[in-house]
Amino acid sequence: MPIPCPHFKITIVKRSQGHSAVAGAAYQSGERLFSEYDQKTKFYNKKKELVHAEVMLPSHAPPGFADRATLWNAVEAVENQWNSQLARRIVLAFPVEVPKEQYLSMIQEFCQEQFVSKGMIADFAIHDKGDGNPHAHILLTLRAMDEHGKWLPKARKVYDLDENGERILLPSGNWKCHKENTVDWNDQKYAEIWRHSWETITNRYLEAAGRPERVDLRSFERQGIQQIPTVHLGPAAHQMEKRGVETFLGNLNRDIRAANSLMQSIRSAIRGLQRWIADLTEKKQLLLDALEKAKEPTLSDLLVDYFNLRNEQRSDWSGKAKLKCTVRDFEEVKRAVDYLKAHSLNTVEDLNAAIKDLSQTAAPLRKQLKLNENRMRAIAQIKDAAAVHAKLKPVHDTFIKKNFNLTKDAYAAQHKDELDAFNKAVRTLMKLNGSTAVNFSALDAEFSALQSGSAELRTQLETLQPDISALKNIRKYIDMVLNKQQLSAPGGKTPEKESVLKKLEEAKAAQFQKKAEQKNHTQEL
Repeated sequence: MPIPCPHFKITIVKRSQGHSAVAGAAYQSGERLFSEYDQKTKFYNKKKELVHAEVMLPSHAPPGFADRATLWNAVEAVENQWNSQLARRIVLAFPVEVPKEQYLSMIQEFCQEQFVSKGMIADFAIHDKGDGNPHAHILLTLRAMDEHGKWLPKARKVYDLDENGERILLPSGNWKCHKENTVDWNDQKYAEIWRHSWETITNRYLEAAGRPERVDLRSFERQGIQQIPTVHLGPAAHQMEKRGVETFLGNLNRDIRAANSLMQSIRSAIRGLQRWIADLTEKKQLLLDALEKAKEPTLSDLLVDYFNLRNEQRSDWSGKAKLKCTVRDFEEVKRAVDYLKAHSLNTVEDLNAAIKDLSQTAAPLRKQLKLNENRMRAIAQIKDAAAVHAKLKPVHDTFIKKNFNLTKDAYAAQHKDELDAFNKAVRTLMKLNGSTAVNFSALDAEFSALQSGSAELRTQLETLQPDISALKNIRKYIDMVLNKQQLSAPGGKTPEKESVLKKLEEAKAAQFQKKAEQKNHTQEL
């Protein structure tokens, strides 16, 4: 039983973007920390939501680094470039289904197993406002340390060698070389490893708590879930939606949810019919043997048997009630028989083929609807990113024109949020549009066409609903004949009636016993 994918975000604290490791530590711990780099005190009051803060050290780290001010000032001192990467930040969510008192052991186990044991220092803090969003912040060092607690270089120069093992001299007179990282902590594979580790720990604690829910940190696509993801609203649109003001992204999300609901409904109905027809096929031969018929019963025959069975169940009812229900059953069976005749469905194989055709008809419609909605979602993201790009480009251009590191750092710190938003918009545009230049007219026309196409696809899917409903009713009637469900008698009592399959088993057992007795009798003679 899955639960919504929890938050697990990995970022790098970069000085080039105005970030500070000391400020990050002060924010998550709620402590007042002085930064020796910019000679400023960092303080963010987090007392109300702070549950626990702790620095976990590997065995060879200096004990003094247990003090986070000492630790992160030392980090910022050794990272002396204007564009240095200072730390790695991870923000992850705790499942509310796990008791709160176990959050600390969960995060300690995670940090020790994945970071501290590898030589990283982990500074973590648990936050919980009581609003149903308990989470943890983790700051990790990026440099390795030697056995004496001294920071090691992040990378080293390695000379390239030829086939004879000799260094290669370049025309410039320099030796050909390349840079190698001293540790592989920045390898992208670790993002997957860390997510999987947190998923494993979380699920283990959920199981220990006796909860049926499980966490899966993979995307919908990797989980095999045919569901269209919604669009992130952002704070402005979210607040407008909370006030009851409809937004473009909000309307798009509502369309996506409606499409997901429709696709899930049809997919579930078809899967149910497919499972039932498979089960019915298995029981068909047993039914034929029991009834000792030379030919397969038709679906119409089974529906007539259903009608007769209903009448038998009401043998002790009053005349008026019996007549009323008989008329109703007759109308239901007539509609079912008419459907079978209209679609030339006579046997179980015909019914199986009809369900298969229905599935094959719905599948491409669902697939195209998903493609349309995903593209509409991408267009919305492109337009949103383009608006941010246009708005913040002057800020970014000014930042680029700064020639001196100190003024550039100061400007980056002052306009951190704007520069972060601009860079994010650029990444979005390059990923989804291939360029920061956006043709709004073409996108609007494409969006309108996709919207119309999706509406038509939903209409086509909805037209399949009557067929699905008819097939489900036929399934119910035939199931009753096979006694897969019992009818309730008047007054809520269930009549005791042996199932057809049970009778078949008893008949086979009696026949087997009779043959055994005849064999024994022959041997005695």
